[in-house]
Amino acid sequence: MTAKTKAATPGGPETFGFQAEVSKLLDIVAHSLYSEKQIFLRELISNGSDACDRLRYAALTQPDLVADDPEFRISLSADKKAGTLTVSDNGIGMNREDLVDALGTIARSGTTAFLESLSAAAKAGGKTGGKPDLALIGQFGVGFYSAFMVAEQVEVLSRKAGEAEAWLWASDGKGEFTVAPAERPGRGTSVVLYLAKAEREFLEPERLRHVVKTYSDHIAIPIVLADGGKEETLNQASALWTRRKAEITPEQYAEFYRHVGHGFDEPWLTLHWKAEGKLEYTSLLYVPSHKPFDLFHPDRRHGVKLYVKRVFITDDCEELVPRWLRFLRGVVDSEDLPLNISREMLQHNPILGRIRSGLVKRVLGELKKKAEKAPEDYAQFWDNFGAVLKEGLYEEAEPREDLLALARFRSTRGQAGDDEGLITLDDYVGRMKPGQEHIYYITGEDAEALRSSPQIEGFKARGVEVLTLSDSVDEFWLPAVAKYKDKSFKSVTRAGTDLSGIEAEGEEGKPGKKAKEKTAPPPAEIETLIALLKLSLKDAVSDVRVSERLTDSAVCLVAGDSGLDMNLERLLKQHGQIDAVSARILELNPGHPLIAKLAKLAGEEGAADRLEDAAHLLLDQARILEGEPLPEPAAFARRMARVMEGGLAAGE
Repeated sequence: MTAKTKAATPGGPETFGFQAEVSKLLDIVAHSLYSEKQIFLRELISNGSDACDRLRYAALTQPDLVADDPEFRISLSADKKAGTLTVSDNGIGMNREDLVDALGTIARSGTTAFLESLSAAAKAGGKTGGKPDLALIGQFGVGFYSAFMVAEQVEVLSRKAGEAEAWLWASDGKGEFTVAPAERPGRGTSVVLYLAKAEREFLEPERLRHVVKTYSDHIAIPIVLADGGKEETLNQASALWTRRKAEITPEQYAEFYRHVGHGFDEPWLTLHWKAEGKLEYTSLLYVPSHKPFDLFHPDRRHGVKLYVKRVFITDDCEELVPRWLRFLRGVVDSEDLPLNISREMLQHNPILGRIRSGLVKRVLGELKKKAEKAPEDYAQFWDNFGAVLKEGLYEEAEPREDLLALARFRSTRGQAGDDEGLITLDDYVGRMKPGQEHIYYITGEDAEALRSSPQIEGFKARGVEVLTLSDSVDEFWLPAVAKYKDKSFKSVTRAGTDLSGIEAEGEEGKPGKKAKEKTAPPPAEIETLIALLKLSLKDAVSDVRVSERLTDSAVCLVAGDSGLDMNLERLLKQHGQIDAVSARILELNPGHPLIAKLAKLAGEEGAADRLEDAAHLLLDQARILEGEPLPEPAAFARRMARVMEGGLAAGE
């Protein structure tokens, strides 16, 4: 294809509008990556490499697809007079539907949220004179669209392998693109960039050599530069993972990571090894330094490509890497799997199962070394991917012991002036108080809010550490694991927590247990108050009882012993899996001045009517402390107004 290639039919091209998200992405990419423009070539070469890999695999069962052109290659050619740079490959190619789908839409959920965060980063970069985080952009995968950083117009001429008709896609990246029938002598894709005048440096052979050597030397397909009638191969054209580790520089490892992960960040961890013996395979795996924006999307899969004897097989093999390691990027190349293996055969192949087991063991082992030798770096990894690793605790039993050793937690210990960083379960067990039988935890959406929850007051008063767990997955792995070193996990938001066996610690300005008992009203008054509160609240609560856990707050809500944990119920309700949360238990702090006054009032004549508003306000107060919405805000406001009015009248 030349720069002047036109549609082959006289009817003219079809015109399409970009999907809204694509238009936004193009605008941000074109105007925000001004200092990283050379990466467009890396991205286009990577796309060409992927296209060749996919055709090589398809040809295993359809050899006719490559019979006329068996040698794969990527070609670069510059036309200084026309101001065009062409990147061509003889890979699998695209037909009309492929061009419209691949280059006009972004079919991944979560794109809108990603673009909103990217737009905010671009605006912030404009105000400060900087630019948005390239790693954030790389999480999405700029890919083909990076061409518009340097080009005023882009044309894509493509012919799908096995098909006779070619198609021409064209756009200026400003809102629309056209697709028309065209002519191309062979299969594959040619991307023609009409470079802006300020970007004509990418027409110079020396500039192209430098970019390819820097960013694409690892590509396993020859990258050929056509210059003045001569052809020059610019890269080593050998699979990076097949080379000896001593021959690979850190820069080459990093660029291959960006190739397989389509990212801009540096790899946090690089793992390159060859397994030999009864089973032979080579792995080059990476852990990213940034968390992908769609890490928890249901359609998210790992980024590990499966090769067999250097032939690409698939990048969608769930049997190769467990979902709880889906942040991994890289390649696995097997010597033992058959080249013509099908997707159905992969699902039940024992060799793949053994490779998977070996990968998991090696990755967890390397993470353990990192945690021991560089705990601060490991803390960064855990903040990014800890929630994903914890999925493995309930999905698989075999690696559970290793995963528990790798797990890190935040706790209430930091509020006492101690280390506020991450702790291990061994740290927790080693600090358990005499008489403490359980590993206590509290779950919720906000770790800082959990630290101030009324449910943990009694634990803090006794110096009992409580794990503050704010990942949704925590609600699911805890029941599956149940215990750690014979110490069972127990939620502090459940009823039936007995702290009497743990001695209270008197703190300055705070009464210990005995001091609290002196200020509490007589048991008879408390029992009367409880009876009246039950009468007023009816089915709004499942029970009202005296609390062992409260020291500062007047009330709190807890779940029953046999029901679901409160945070789990909230999560299930948010996702529509249950219609409503169950009634809670309202616990009272008898040592609190408010409860003491209400208990005294409960013994007076007409107390039931006078306590009606107070009962509902106490319940609403407990709901607010839990971060739950009030079922009747208007009724809460009316009751609050009446109580305030009565208080003001009594003071006159």
